[in-house]
Amino acid sequence: MLTPRHFTSPHRREMLALGALASVGLSLSQLLASGPIATKRRVAKSCLLVFMEGGPSQIDTFDLKPEAPAEVRGEFKPIATSAVGIRVCDHLPLLATHMRHFAQVRSVHHSVNDHNAGAYYALTGRHPLDGSKLIIADSPKNFPPFGAVLSKLRPTGGALPDFIHIPEVMSNNNFDIPGESAGFLGAAHDPLVTGDPSLPNFNVPGLDATSESQPVRFRDRRDLLAQLDRRLASLGDDPTTDRMSVFRRQAATMIGSPAVRQAFDLSLEPQSVRERYGIDRGSDRSIEARKFGGLPHFGQSALLARRMIEAGVRLVTLVTGRRIDQAWDTHRDHWGLMKRSLLPPFDRGLSALMDDLHIRGLLDETLVVIMGEFGRTPRLGFVTSGAGATKDGRDHWPYCYTVLFAGAGVPGGSVFGSSDKFAGYPSTDPVTPADIAATIYSAMGVDPATEIHDQQSKPYTLSPGRVLSKVIG
Repeated sequence: MLTPRHFTSPHRREMLALGALASVGLSLSQLLASGPIATKRRVAKSCLLVFMEGGPSQIDTFDLKPEAPAEVRGEFKPIATSAVGIRVCDHLPLLATHMRHFAQVRSVHHSVNDHNAGAYYALTGRHPLDGSKLIIADSPKNFPPFGAVLSKLRPTGGALPDFIHIPEVMSNNNFDIPGESAGFLGAAHDPLVTGDPSLPNFNVPGLDATSESQPVRFRDRRDLLAQLDRRLASLGDDPTTDRMSVFRRQAATMIGSPAVRQAFDLSLEPQSVRERYGIDRGSDRSIEARKFGGLPHFGQSALLARRMIEAGVRLVTLVTGRRIDQAWDTHRDHWGLMKRSLLPPFDRGLSALMDDLHIRGLLDETLVVIMGEFGRTPRLGFVTSGAGATKDGRDHWPYCYTVLFAGAGVPGGSVFGSSDKFAGYPSTDPVTPADIAATIYSAMGVDPATEIHDQQSKPYTLSPGRVLSKVIG
């Protein structure tokens, strides 16, 4: 019988408390060192992080085990893909045509069995311990996620924020999931959360595209705020005041930019394109995915993600579920949920996104990463969490799962690492979330050894993990 077993212990520095709310400081030498690293490989201009919160089943998507017993392999069948020798499940027929672009890492593992803490680990690369307690909630002392760090170290200087989150902030058990806000980097590096672009009245908070007079009104307000800022400047350097000024400048730039307003306007896309990504025909949105409400937002969210990448945003997080919905958490009705609620819209929206990135020449300069916080139990009905699992469900399983990379020079059609015969544990080349983080930073042209500092000038290395050079080319 499969039983959990632990792997590497958290690094000592990953277990330290992470300072107080503040903007971080970098010395001149560190700032210079944080620029694009000297490398022969292609440096990605943007990163699209597709986060499958809830934990997708590795054995029912990308790491099928058709020779395993029925209670392990389940109902799905492997199908051929555009990559020789690579197979995916039969409910991902559209994505199968894009597997020539993807490098799969099938040996990712950790021992954190909690959604919130596991998501923090995945989104930051830092082990989710604060002292002896798991980090399960958003906090200004948390380590920052990839988007916040890239906003700090590789700012584009454009009108759009460098870190955008689509569509909503993830929440679970009455906490916003950690690893979404900028943590100790400060609120100036928080993501812009767009809201759900699939809704008929979609409007990015603060950007009312229907109001012709708003830019004029905002200019008047901006002039008044500028006068106030000059008076506040005499009070000295206050981090809170500085962040408020950043927000004002950012808002003024966005509202005053026609290009920004157009970037968020999905009505500019041909109807055929919107249909290709997937349009919700009026589903009951009070029903979450795990109650067969599906992913009504995902197609148009994926389309908006493409438009953000096209507009030059440094990192876009595309969340596959909605605010309070760990969509891939299939404790019960696993097969029904995968076949009806999850895989069809995911397959359609993500394949359309990959099509567009490739056709428009964006894939060459965009790193695409697809991951969840963990996987699912190889054996049906095997209970590993307080939520349990029915005989036709799969419970949490952080001990082995798959992460996918594509674009920006990634050698597609490849596999790094392997799982055992049940997709339960790594068999070769075990990989940690810290290794995934180091690989993302390296692909984005940032040395994982770069140090950032909190308000107390306490140093933190971006990632203690190893760069998976075979994965990113």
